[in-house]
Amino acid sequence: MRILHTADWHLGRTLEGRDRKPEHEAFMDELMTIIDDYAIDAILIAGDIFDSSNPPADAERFYYESMSRLSDHGKRPVVIIAGNHDQPDRLSAAMPLVQDQEIYMVGLPQSAALKVPIKREKNYLHVAALPYPSEARLKESFSGSGAFSGDDETYRAAYDARIARLFQQLSSDFTLDNVNMAMSHLFLAGGAASDSERPIEMGGAYTVRPGSLPENVTYTALGHLHRPQWVKEARTPARYAGSPLAFSFNEVGTAKSVTIIEAQPGEQAHVTEVPLSSGKRLTRWHATEGILQVHRWLDARHGTNDWIDLSIHSEHTLNPEDIQAIRRAHPGIVTIRTVLPEETFKPMESRQHLPIDELFRQFYEKKSSGATPEPELTQLFLELLEEDDPIREAVNVR
Repeated sequence: MRILHTADWHLGRTLEGRDRKPEHEAFMDELMTIIDDYAIDAILIAGDIFDSSNPPADAERFYYESMSRLSDHGKRPVVIIAGNHDQPDRLSAAMPLVQDQEIYMVGLPQSAALKVPIKREKNYLHVAALPYPSEARLKESFSGSGAFSGDDETYRAAYDARIARLFQQLSSDFTLDNVNMAMSHLFLAGGAASDSERPIEMGGAYTVRPGSLPENVTYTALGHLHRPQWVKEARTPARYAGSPLAFSFNEVGTAKSVTIIEAQPGEQAHVTEVPLSSGKRLTRWHATEGILQVHRWLDARHGTNDWIDLSIHSEHTLNPEDIQAIRRAHPGIVTIRTVLPEETFKPMESRQHLPIDELFRQFYEKKSSGATPEPELTQLFLELLEEDDPIREAVNVR
């Protein structure tokens, strides 16, 4: 049987306010082509379908439409688990409506594995499915293990041991007569993260050792990390499928893909990485020759289908008209930063008589490595000052 593994769609996510829905739609079309080309029997989606626990309505609509396409009206099973961004109850609320479509949604950690019929093979795929296992979702606390005393290592060890026991329980009935896999949304020690995973959620107390993954499976399908990668030191093949789209400029140059597993009962799995091309590239432009170099690139129509992080070397801060002209010429330019020579910022005594909006602009540039605030942001700041005189006084004092 052939199983397709994907994860971390993050439906509803934007890039600095830019809509990514057209790219998600293109990804779904590309995914359906891959499914047909490889005659896929079942699909595993390892969490973070949505980007937030309260996704926009059009993201939910797209999700249900996509599930209908993937399952082909019940001919192809789809197994979905909740990630840390998904609201478990919301994700699985539609289960009574989709069970006849061979769609399996697991929102919270369960005690039993899924038994998924693969009709073409006249056999079963057993899945030890473990959704994102936070303390709240496990309804357990590991604080008594030493967390309050600052012993993070003891905390991690207690959490890791609990995850290992969960996998043992889920896979305890696995036999060689069926294809057995595991799936979870976890941070495995040694995994390569990126900015788009939001660092506060990565690693820390919720780090799991690769050796805690089940050993009696042919493959473990993982979600959480956005870079496709194998898990080193796992006892059986374990892999992060990665996200279908790049969500931060930290992922520049990272190839996106889905993973296909060909497996038979009692045999070693054959794994293929299939590249994706539907998402826009995220690129960085470094205009070391200044704004004229940017205009040459724009005139040559470089990166017309890319999302771009632009830095411009300049002796002085670019004026708002220059910034807006660049944005109009290329809507895909997401951020614009001015790289100034050292000691550009004026001493405090020479700034004390500057207008407040100019002080805000200089402060913003300094804190954002040269980025220029949008006019709307500056206006919002000024409006807040008008509402709160003490803030204005504090700014003037500084």
